[in-house]
Amino acid sequence: MASSNEWTFDGTDGERVARTWGGPDDRSGAPEPRYVALLAHGYGEHIGRYEYVADWLVNRGAIVHGLDHVGHGKSAGERVVVHDYEDVVTDLRTLSELARAVTPGASGPSDLPVVLIGHSMGGMIGARYAQRYGDELAALVLSGPVLGRWQTVDDLLPLDPIPDTPIEPSTLSRDPAVGEDYVADPLVWHGPFKRPTLEALNASLALIARSGDLGALPTLWIQGDDDQLVPLVDSRAGIEVIAGTALTEHIFPGARHEVFNETNRDEVLGVTTDFIDGVLTYRA
Repeated sequence: MASSNEWTFDGTDGERVARTWGGPDDRSGAPEPRYVALLAHGYGEHIGRYEYVADWLVNRGAIVHGLDHVGHGKSAGERVVVHDYEDVVTDLRTLSELARAVTPGASGPSDLPVVLIGHSMGGMIGARYAQRYGDELAALVLSGPVLGRWQTVDDLLPLDPIPDTPIEPSTLSRDPAVGEDYVADPLVWHGPFKRPTLEALNASLALIARSGDLGALPTLWIQGDDDQLVPLVDSRAGIEVIAGTALTEHIFPGARHEVFNETNRDEVLGVTTDFIDGVLTYRA
């Protein structure tokens, strides 16, 4: 496995905990980094659940950085409370700037191309990041992205009080071990949605929908066709609004929400890294 180190920085309203995999201190035998990969995790989870993804990317030429969003994992903030996703995007930009400043490049710290990979809520964050800072990205990967609308938000926002509706572990992956690990993970939030977060999600989805498409930014959309948490039809509607001129789509038959944790995860990651390699080759 690729080595990793945990570090912190000051976010918009408190400390953020970040993690870096690979780089000059890695002793796993991985190749020298050709690009920077930024990871944005989903609602209620944390960046530590992406060890396998990060290891795969490092062994195919990336140095990988990710953070626990506000109120998630080890980062500061009331648990799973997000007041404004624009601040979350800003935190991710800060991570990118700090990480690139210490990333070795051909002739300077910012020379390596940057690829952003966002899953679920992280896909929404990634899409908004690309709208704000797309000129800094070489490519964007959206995995089961919350875009267009999220039925969960529509169902829960009108209710008072908001019921405790935890995520059903079996909807994550066809691999039972994924759900078991999720339930046992103390850094995963297992309680109800918080109203400020639902309101912020709703506002961010609306903002993304009216903020224009992604232009010529190479974008890969991947999702399982049995995604019960973020239905394929909703993601597709959102993708169609923001898709630019360089969209690639790959839908995996039978896969559930966490395609990077699915029984065919190596296939999914192979599609992802093949896409990235194609973009980087074209840019060279």
